[in-house]
Amino acid sequence: MDGTIPELTPHGKHLIAGDWVATEATFTFEPVRGPAHDFSLGTPELVARACEAAEEAFWIYGYTTREERALFLEEIANQIEDRGPQITEIGTRETGLPAARLEGERGRTTGQLRLFASHIRAGQHLEIRHDPALPDRQPLPRPDLRMMQRPIGPVAAFGASNFPLAFSTAGGDTAAALAAGCPVVVKGHGAHPGTGEIVAEAIDAAVRKCGMPAGTFSLIQGGNRSVGQALVQHPLIKAVGFTGSLGGGRALFDLCAQRDEPIPFYGELGSVNPMFMGPAALAARGEALGRGWASSLTMGAGQFCTNPGIAVVIESAEADGFAEAARAALSESGAQVMLTNGIAEAFASGAATMGDQSGVQHLLTSMCDTREAKPFLFKVAAEDWLSNHTLGEEVFGPLGLIVTVKDADQMVEVAKSFAGQLTATLHIDENDTALARSLLPVLERKAGRVLANGFPTGVEVCDAMVHGGPYPASTNFGATSVGTLSIRRFLRPVCYQNIPEGVLPDDLA
Repeated sequence: MDGTIPELTPHGKHLIAGDWVATEATFTFEPVRGPAHDFSLGTPELVARACEAAEEAFWIYGYTTREERALFLEEIANQIEDRGPQITEIGTRETGLPAARLEGERGRTTGQLRLFASHIRAGQHLEIRHDPALPDRQPLPRPDLRMMQRPIGPVAAFGASNFPLAFSTAGGDTAAALAAGCPVVVKGHGAHPGTGEIVAEAIDAAVRKCGMPAGTFSLIQGGNRSVGQALVQHPLIKAVGFTGSLGGGRALFDLCAQRDEPIPFYGELGSVNPMFMGPAALAARGEALGRGWASSLTMGAGQFCTNPGIAVVIESAEADGFAEAARAALSESGAQVMLTNGIAEAFASGAATMGDQSGVQHLLTSMCDTREAKPFLFKVAAEDWLSNHTLGEEVFGPLGLIVTVKDADQMVEVAKSFAGQLTATLHIDENDTALARSLLPVLERKAGRVLANGFPTGVEVCDAMVHGGPYPASTNFGATSVGTLSIRRFLRPVCYQNIPEGVLPDDLA
């Protein structure tokens, strides 16, 4: 490419099994900058068409070799990179995110695809086990038993508002399902339809270049709730990946459970990601921790699922210094554009609700414009926190709440009061070891990732990462939506007993 970005005018169509399809009904998306464009609305009829094509594709794609699928994942990454400037341009228009953020997210997306390709090449996802036959065993012989993981069938994936690349069209759920051998039907998010369209073009190009069946991937844009409902309830869909709100995710989760054939719903629904501040750590570096927290709170206008919204401190002069440092740093933060008008409105409403709660002190309040947000900082005593579950609800945006406790025992009591979380953080020094040891058993029951002396914004894509947690952080505490273990969500174990070598799947023979 010569560096010149051609005029970006989305065609606004759905991708259904290799065909770009328009519908009569459309919606108009208003970007942060640039002209508005019309996009076709999804329909239950398109959902059915895509799901039927995915099922047909599964009989081929589900039985491709690991090398064929690895090459396919790598080609998707190549095609996305080839379209990098266009993706960045339309992504910044639609979301208001800075170019550097989108370029970094694109690198994470393509890196994830390549990591998964390497993982399945090595066969690590298969979890092969073999118990050889024991024909002479008494009192009964043992048959030859072999086990490995097999793909489950077509998967539905929902794009996320806050990650137009890494958690959307070709994001984690899609990459994991394709790595497992499952065709994917994506319900695109209305916050970035043009970005989703270009990424879908990249996947479609990879499908064609690698000779995969057309139904391996489909993208359905827009649509009302009936489209999402039709997708999770279609009998050919065998699992769902979702990142979004607690209300929307819980509604889809319930629909999956109510099906004639219930299916797993892997939903990542929300988290306040509490931090527990050790007294020694605050004494040693309280002001730096306050500034660091402010930076993490405002990263991406606070629109990260791992945004550390709550800090728990033991009452002290050092804790006051930490609070003042955070307040001062947040007060210097300018307004940031939020992803959609709806998210901005929900943030303003959530901040107002938080500020109205009994016992809540206002350390920093702001005025929010239509699609912009400025930080809020509140403080509350543990007694008021423990008596009011509203204080523990996620406010999606740059809002922090400091919970003050009287001593270590009350800090443990507050830790036990949290619902399920994606992350929990310990800020500790050596003299905080006893406190940390008393907190860790609680935190590992509450969160999928426990970290020390860092901030949880930023989720490494690797083998050991867990991005999930007890409800309501996610709907399946045994799964992760980030890292190679995420592939496991779209596989199921099959045992082969006394199957002749010539009949066994190649990976077992």
